[in-house]
Amino acid sequence: MTVLGEPVGVAKSPGDVEELLRRAGINPDDVALDDPDLIEWRGGGPEVWG
Repeated sequence: MTVLGEPVGVAKSPGDVEELLRRAGINPDDVALDDPDLIEWRGGGPEVWG
């Protein structure tokens, strides 16, 4: 996962995404995981984890 162009880690669940956003100083409540203007998904989408 990258945040603002910087690699921050690997997300394996929505909770991981939230934690990596927090560590990057972004409030995860301000980010909609299904907003394509904010998040580019590769190999799935916010509903696909495996």
